[in-house]
Amino acid sequence: MKSKLNKRNIIFLVIIAILIIPQTRQPLQILLHKGLSYINQSSVINESDRVLISYDNWQLQSDTNTQLDFKTTKGKVVFVNFWATWCPPCIAEMPSLQALYNDYNDKVEFLFITGDSFKTVENFKKKENYNFEVFNPLNNIPEALTTRSIPRTFIINKKGEIVVDESGAVDWNSKTVRGQLDQLLSE
Repeated sequence: MKSKLNKRNIIFLVIIAILIIPQTRQPLQILLHKGLSYINQSSVINESDRVLISYDNWQLQSDTNTQLDFKTTKGKVVFVNFWATWCPPCIAEMPSLQALYNDYNDKVEFLFITGDSFKTVENFKKKENYNFEVFNPLNNIPEALTTRSIPRTFIINKKGEIVVDESGAVDWNSKTVRGQLDQLLSE
């Protein structure tokens, strides 16, 4: 009996240590959020509950040193993802975002938005082999897209309505999301 208690105590202490040590904590958090991303699915907002976007005066700077005026996305399907390189749920959903971007970047306007420095972003992208363009906001984000948590993702239809608003890690490369995008592109 005493031997069993000692083994349980040791296992418990090892688990606590793994969760406390930063080098092991982040990979475990990423793994957990990756698993949760398959549960947390994207859903379309009812037409009566959709919010219209304001295209006024939102300027973005990309990691490729180009500026984007948000007004240029008007009339397009836009995929907006707020994220950070240090955020475990953001990192967990990135492979699915890259896969979606690979297949839809010529049809959908992707805006990967972060407050991280471009040097940090470039190191992250290089390490993970990502090739999507990343933006820093140069001024205030439109009120309807303002968020206090990341990752946060919005999909905007051609009419300028938010049709998807999801927080947390999601498997963005799912059949559901691809179907949603295909539907929005056909409208």
